[in-house]
Amino acid sequence: MTTITHRERLETVLAGERPDRVPVALWRHFQVDDQDPARLAAAAVDFQQTFDYDLVKYTPASSFCIKDWGSQDEWRGAFEGTRDYTHRVIQKPEDWVRLEVLDPYKGHLGAQLESLRLLINELGPDTPVIQTIFNPLSQVKNLVGPENLPTHLRKYPNSLLAGLKIITESTRRFLEAAVETGIAGIFFAVQHANYSILTEDEYKAFGTIFDLQVLQPAEDLWLNMLHIHGLDIMFDLFLDYPIQILNWHDRETAPTLAEAHQKYSGTLCGGLRRIESVELGTPANIIAEAQDAIQQTDGTRFILGTGCVTPIKAPYGNLMTAREVVES
Repeated sequence: MTTITHRERLETVLAGERPDRVPVALWRHFQVDDQDPARLAAAAVDFQQTFDYDLVKYTPASSFCIKDWGSQDEWRGAFEGTRDYTHRVIQKPEDWVRLEVLDPYKGHLGAQLESLRLLINELGPDTPVIQTIFNPLSQVKNLVGPENLPTHLRKYPNSLLAGLKIITESTRRFLEAAVETGIAGIFFAVQHANYSILTEDEYKAFGTIFDLQVLQPAEDLWLNMLHIHGLDIMFDLFLDYPIQILNWHDRETAPTLAEAHQKYSGTLCGGLRRIESVELGTPANIIAEAQDAIQQTDGTRFILGTGCVTPIKAPYGNLMTAREVVES
């Protein structure tokens, strides 16, 4: 019997055809290791070799794209493996215009490119790698602090827009450089398309317009995934984005996988509760949710995964069950 590669399986799914089995992908942060390009690559390779998922979503610390502007953070034990910010670059509105467009080949951005090259060289062409790209508004949040973002957006919109233009150009340049490393696509992280945070008009003005500019260098890539973070999401705003896969907290917020399968012509990724099932549950929970998710999507245009990053304490047995359940 011919064995198809991870890439071939995903290409089949993206074409709307039924693969030999449903693809599966879980990803996690690698705390501490994410501060060194070689150690981050080695940790990601080890994780992939252990679980043999169908794609590798590369997960650096969220600060990788803003440290060259002066952001500081440290590891304090968060369950997701994320780091806490200890210094925010933006202290007052006029600080936005002081940002400079970053050189993607220098500093922390350059280190991430080197890490990508190490990872892709080790895994080879049959295991697709997608690089995490935080959308400009997510970077704004990390530069100014989540509690200050609404104030800057509503009270100092012109200053914020000036900063967004600089962030967008820096992100585009990094993405153009990342494409040259051989990535299959990007994981585009959107964190503020939530009705509890912004209105649709606010998101369109401060989010959408810059999202689409950043995504342009990735339009020729074949495996772009967009993640809509949080609850009460503006799902319909992203149906026409130039990406192939949508990922969101489908077990926690609307729409369900079945509803999204009707709305969206591309591929969906999700189905597993990352905390209640993958971290705190049992293999039986994983099996039940996976079977339900496959039923909701008829096993087509679907990748089994979690709605967001997998907690770092998730048991080996649960992570392996997520991989093995698709075989049956």
